[in-house]
Amino acid sequence: MQGVHSNYEIDLFQDLIGAAARETGCGDRANPSLNVIADHIRACAFLIVDGVIPGNEGRGYVLRRIIRRAIRHGYKLGRTEPFFHRVVEDLDRAMGAAYPELTAAKSRVAQILKQEEERFAETLENGMGVLETALASGEKLLDGDTVFRLYDTFGFPVDLTADICRERDVRIDMAGFESAMEAQRARARAASRFSAAAGLDYAGGRTEFCGYDAMRARGVVAALYREGAAVQELNAGESGVVVLDRTPFYAESGGQVGDRGELAGPAGTFAVSDTQKIQADVFGHHGAQSTGRLRVGDEVGAQVDEVARRRAMGNHSATHLMHSALRAVLGAHVQQKGSLVDAQRTRFDFSHPGPLTDAQLREVEGRVNHAIRHNVDVSARIMRYDDAIRAGALAFFGDKYGDEVRVVGMGDVSTELCGGTHVARTGDIGFFKVVSETGIAAGVRRVEAVTGDGALAWVQALEAERQFVEDFYQASGPALREKVQAERDERKALEKEVARLKSKMAASQGDDLAAQAVETRGVRVLAAALEGADAKALRDTVDQLKQRLKSAAIVLGSSEGGKVALIAGVTADLTARVKAGELVNFVAQQVGGKGGGRPDMAQAGGSDPSRLAAALASVRAWVEQRL
Repeated sequence: MQGVHSNYEIDLFQDLIGAAARETGCGDRANPSLNVIADHIRACAFLIVDGVIPGNEGRGYVLRRIIRRAIRHGYKLGRTEPFFHRVVEDLDRAMGAAYPELTAAKSRVAQILKQEEERFAETLENGMGVLETALASGEKLLDGDTVFRLYDTFGFPVDLTADICRERDVRIDMAGFESAMEAQRARARAASRFSAAAGLDYAGGRTEFCGYDAMRARGVVAALYREGAAVQELNAGESGVVVLDRTPFYAESGGQVGDRGELAGPAGTFAVSDTQKIQADVFGHHGAQSTGRLRVGDEVGAQVDEVARRRAMGNHSATHLMHSALRAVLGAHVQQKGSLVDAQRTRFDFSHPGPLTDAQLREVEGRVNHAIRHNVDVSARIMRYDDAIRAGALAFFGDKYGDEVRVVGMGDVSTELCGGTHVARTGDIGFFKVVSETGIAAGVRRVEAVTGDGALAWVQALEAERQFVEDFYQASGPALREKVQAERDERKALEKEVARLKSKMAASQGDDLAAQAVETRGVRVLAAALEGADAKALRDTVDQLKQRLKSAAIVLGSSEGGKVALIAGVTADLTARVKAGELVNFVAQQVGGKGGGRPDMAQAGGSDPSRLAAALASVRAWVEQRL
């Protein structure tokens, strides 16, 4: 329609290519890297709008790779500062009218992209130190283990490693890399196998679960296992697994832990410490025979630990309310990434790009406790999956559901697909309190909370801590706040003064050190130890010495408390031949450490102060060899 031969030539792309050229400083609008950036900003923005967050698995990992590919093309154009997120505004101008959801979420999209750019910059800096050290060996083939370590530990893309190696005329051992990757996959597969199922060969009937309505029931022993092998009986003191044809014990799934309790047989009792699924519909009661014996075919009375179950039920129901509150406060992008519900607490992992503010946490708490006070019925219905989704039930990407699902509803606040156990009314939860909020992975946050008796105990413990602080400062209320603030301000002032004095002392030693520099092949070389200097003082002194010596390679070290700190600095005229990262790593390896950094400034640490003097003495010969 526009009379051009490539989609990159249409007006929409030309606007985005122009924005990419502006942000990267590229004057050649025909550069293919600009096409990549323009294409990838659309994919990344709309993935984030649809609720995908950069991560290390699944859709999140696909998004992360697309973002990093765009950033790499920015690097190829010479742009090393965050730039990609700035193109979101241009994308909104080009496509916001057709996709209003982009306009509504553009600030969040830009924030997530900026965080990912900053995280990738750290990845590059850390990985480059390792890569530079490996390339310093002079070998023409970079081994596969190093390529894998860069990828696995530092998140360094393999194609980026290959690009850098190509510039140095070095090949990478792709066969070795693939071998290391396959070994990791094998370890992951082995770890993912359900340990309880491994070795338990069961061919009997399914277990009927009656625990939604009762915590006590009669059942017949269908199978017994000791040390993974099927047996006909368990005797007192022996640990094992019991399979019943019917049980009120909930087997761990959906984040809710398995029940514990007791099985009372005709000739003894079995203490259940956990309940796990042996197969999809077969429950294994793990524990030990407390008294007497238990035989296959015995009828037993199965009694769930009612206190623990009721606390777990309260925590599980609160998790549903919390999920709903988080989506209401933060946005529909919030998706469950994992959970753990037991008698002590609820732990809920969800997608969100940054920490929650105090105000957001208070609003989440307020919404959950409001739902608790309204004391609405908690219902559970079996529905067809499609009908449940049409009714608004939340399902989770990646989970497998059958044709029929169990739908748990709590008034008009929460509707989710869930097989767990819950309270009868929200008021049974009692009281809800968030106790922590942290980040556990890129784009994934974790909230832990307590309810009922657990929440009461937590508040009482907090009250005891408050009383201790008030007694310690002999103050309460506003006066306590003022005293704590004054003490903190005083401590900060003292820390600043200590740092100033350390820098001054290091600088005075630096004046004397400059005279100790020796000349090697026309370059000044200085390696010395400074007593009582921390890393900042070492850096400041190296900066001063670089200015005074004009053309020099410098290594300064200090030791304190059994640890070694090292800083290397190289003036700009020498970095093509002598790199600070390689130099400091050479010294660090001699004192039981490692390090790296930029060609002009790098730092390292070590654990063997006794070898510091000898390591510093080796600097001159190393520099001379490089020159």
